Formats: sequence, structure tokens, C-alpha cells
Amino acid sequence: MPHYSVWAPDAHKVELVLDDRKIAMSSGERGWWHVHDAPAADYGFSLDGGPTWPDPRSNWQPNGVHAMSRPMDHCQYTWHDQQWQGTPLSQAIIYELHVGTFTPEGTFDGVITKLDHLVDLGISHIELMPVNEFSGRRGWGYDGAFIYAPHSAYGGPAGLKRLVDACHIKGLGVILDVVYNHFGPEGGYAGKFAPYLTDRYRTPWGEAVNLDGPDSDTVRKFFIDNAIMWLSEYHADGLRIDAVHAFMDTSAVHFLEQLAAEVAKWARRAPRPCFLIGESDLNDPRVVRRWEEGGFGLDAQWSDDFHHAVHALLTGERTGYYADFGTLADLAKAYRSAFVYDGRFSVHRRRTHGRPVGNMPGYRFVVCLQNHDQVGNRAAGERLGHIAGPDLARVGAAMVLTSPFVPMLFQGEEWAASAPFQYFTSFQDPGLSAGVREGRRAEFAAFGWDPNDVPDPQSEETFQRSKLKWLETVDEPHASMLQWYRQLIALRRRCGELGCSQVGEVEVDFDEQARWLRVRRGKIAILYNLADHRQTLHIEPGRTREILLSSKQDVQSRERYVELPASSVIILGPRET
Repeated sequence: MPHYSVWAPDAHKVELVLDDRKIAMSSGERGWWHVHDAPAADYGFSLDGGPTWPDPRSNWQPNGVHAMSRPMDHCQYTWHDQQWQGTPLSQAIIYELHVGTFTPEGTFDGVITKLDHLVDLGISHIELMPVNEFSGRRGWGYDGAFIYAPHSAYGGPAGLKRLVDACHIKGLGVILDVVYNHFGPEGGYAGKFAPYLTDRYRTPWGEAVNLDGPDSDTVRKFFIDNAIMWLSEYHADGLRIDAVHAFMDTSAVHFLEQLAAEVAKWARRAPRPCFLIGESDLNDPRVVRRWEEGGFGLDAQWSDDFHHAVHALLTGERTGYYADFGTLADLAKAYRSAFVYDGRFSVHRRRTHGRPVGNMPGYRFVVCLQNHDQVGNRAAGERLGHIAGPDLARVGAAMVLTSPFVPMLFQGEEWAASAPFQYFTSFQDPGLSAGVREGRRAEFAAFGWDPNDVPDPQSEETFQRSKLKWLETVDEPHASMLQWYRQLIALRRRCGELGCSQVGEVEVDFDEQARWLRVRRGKIAILYNLADHRQTLHIEPGRTREILLSSKQDVQSRERYVELPASSVIILGPRET
């Protein structure tokens, strides 16, 4: 029989509610309440005779965020991944996907049907956008209400375990995107039980999570226990932690440092490598610096500067944070230094931003050409190919997949998917629904968009438009783009020189006016012609054998020179002996 417990430090009486039956709970230490050996049934808790609310630590919400919680035994699932030993982050090629739009089914089991595609592509890890229980059946997952419960519409706890199990059997690792900086606006009952939030700080989502105030020890443990649960009970290989810059914590030991230390302690006993990746816009290497060097100790962080440098260069966009980017010099610095803004003045921020990375391995940084934010946070959810065209999309793919950092793809990118990825929700509260709809329109109206052209997040059509169309992968121009990605990934895997290296080891030169860029990775040279016309580029001795060319046009070459088509890239290596 299960043991029920809940943290409610300010309550005078707490009752366990099983259907229509109420059982008085016993008070324990530090505000915890317990009932031992009660029947297994859907349950909730009532504080001081008030309404019944679901368990903040619920492992399963089969009927949604407002319904009763259901107990579950993790030991009931039989795993089949005993031979899985994992893939280190230094060898990773990550593929970010959204369960609801990745397949027509929109479920964990649906993802399983496409794993062979990812294996053939050469992916090492899939990264699932948040799969914790959120309001409604469709959403991005960042408005989660129950961080311990896999989303019921996706297949619940059993479905997630089947997916992770299937991935490991096929040689794929699994990274889960987790949100510890806020709770969703609908169904977030945790704050009714205890001080999980504090009004001492404000974040973009309202009150901050209580990480340094009274009772914060238990709040911190709430999230740390969750991280270890995903790694232990669901066999996840890593976690991507959303917006770590939004953690408000003045403690001597920062929450991130404590989280990393506890996960590392658990991982020393794990049968596979496990890691933490932070999303941070601080450009602060302390996020990934080791504890003994004064850092927080995460294994890697997203490096948005690389994306911004590539995107602004290929599209010409200069709005928002792209105002700080757009030159070949920016991209060259991203290759060499990871951060473009490392103590440099930012026009967009109107202040100096970032600090130098220093001597650090490149696998500490995850880079991408596209991701859910950079696509989905556009008004119409356009992908790079929609904006810059297929030729420059191929160029951008080469920039990421031959970089010295960990590359990450976004679902459908590899075949230039026609489907956009738009922002969608399915909140049940009418007032909240209207607020999200109007807020989205107002946000993009400020950028000059016609509010009537902004997709309605609450519309089923917005969600359906964002689903991938798998049948198009065999048609042009999608099939040739898919082949290009397969070739690039195979080349990165085959040539150790194109993998992760120390920051600062990449050689780059360029001509801003002529718009060409040359990147050297050991004996491999990557030449980019970003001009709108053909031009002749110098080939260095020892790097004259063509390995890959993005363009279908002929390349005119002679000793020491190559005439490269517009908007193209060529990868050269040493002559075979």
C-alpha cells in the first residue's frame, strides 16, 4: 500500500482525499504531513478543510492538471536497455523535437516509429521539449504544472519509459528539457501548499521560485529530486535546464551549483554518462566552469551567440537582438571564442555584456542553426529556409555541423520541412486564453506585424500547421537537403578533426567586403562564398581534395584556386596518397 506525503508548512490540518473519503494526515518535521498504508486510489489533499487539490509531486495526472493525482509504482516497468552505455557529450549530435508535432500521432509511441530516421541521419541524442503535465492537450510544455508527471496526452509515464527504452536499444540517448524557473499559469497548485514562490523577485513569468528565502531548502530539494527522478526512474541521459538566468538566488551555494553537485553524486553510481545543459543568455562561463574554479559545474550551455551570428549573416535581419550581429567578424569570433559578446558593448542591451570563455573544451557549448525558440518565437514560425532560401540553409548547416561545439538540429530542419513551428497553447480558462491571444498580437505589433497575421495560439489550426509532413522527405527539394545533412553528419563522425575541440583552436580568416570565409579544422578547410555571385578563392597547399560541395553547380578549380558558386560552401581535405 502506498505512503502518501505532502509539504504544507503553514497548514494546521491536512487531509488525504480518496474519492469521497478523507483521512487525517499526521504532522511531521519541517511542515511535512504523512499517511502510511492508505489504499491505492486517485487522490488529492485538503488543507484546513478547504478544497481538494492534486499533489504537487504527482507522478501521474491521467485526467489533466485540475483532476486528482494517481499513485504509480516505477518498479512495475521492465526495462530492456541493460546494454546501453551512453554517448559522451563530446561526441554528441543532438536533435530537438516536440512530441506533439513530431509525428501525426503526437505521442511518445509516435516518436518511436521515427527513430530509425534519426539513427540513419547520424543523431546521438534526442532532446524532448518539456513533457511534464501542462494544461490542455497541446502546448510547448514550458507552462508545466506538474514537473514530476509525464504529459498524459503524450502517453503518460509508461509511454515515456517505452520511448527512452526504445531509444537506448537503437543507440540513441535521451535529453529531457526541464523547467525549474516558474510554474505554468494554469494548474500550478504547488503555491497553494507551500512557499514555492516568492514576491521578493519578479521574472518574466511573475513571482520567482523561492530559492533563497524562508523554507527554500525544501523548494530546492523539490527540483533536485525531480532531476534525479528523470535520470533514475526514466533512464534519461541528460537534462536541458530552461532559462537558468532566471533563477534568483543570493545563497552562498547557488541552486545551480547544488543541483549539479547532487546530480554528479548520483551519476557516479549510474551505468552511463549523465549530464546537465543550461540555457543561459548571460554569456557567463561560470555556468559551465568547475566548482573548484568558482563555477556552477554544469556540463554544457546553449551558446546563442553562434546562432545569432549565423542567422543575422544569412538572413540580413537586424531587429531585436540581431542588431548586435550580422558581420563575418562576428561569426569568426563565435568560431574562435564561443561568445561574441565577452565583455563587449551590446547595442541591443545598451550595456557591456558577457565575459571571456578562456581555456575550455568546445563540448561545453551547444550551438544550432534553428531551435524551438528561434523558429517558434517568430510571429509566423518561419524556419531558416523559408527566410534565406535553400542554398544559404545548406551553408548554415555546414557552419553548425563543422563547428568545434556540440551541434543541435531542430525537428524537420534536416529536410527543410515546409511546416512552420508556431506558438500554440490549449489553456482551459477563458480569461487566460484571451490574454495569451491578445498578448501575442500586441508583442508582434510592436515589431510592425499586422496583428491579424499573427496565428492564434489557442487555435487547433495553429497546432496542426506545425506538425511535420513526413511524406515530403522523398520529394525535392527536401530529399536533397536530407542527403546534405546526412553527408555532413557522416563527415563529422568520420573526421575527428571536425568534432569538438578546445575553444580558440579554430583558425578563421575572411573578407568582409568580398563576403567569403575560410575555416580550418586541422587538415580540413571549409570555404564559404556568401556573395551573390561566383568568386575565386585561394586553396592552401595540402587541402585540395574536394570532400563535399553544397551547390549543384560546377566548381571550376585549378592549382591553388577554386571558383565557388554564389551562396555555397566547399569542404576540402588533403590529397589521398
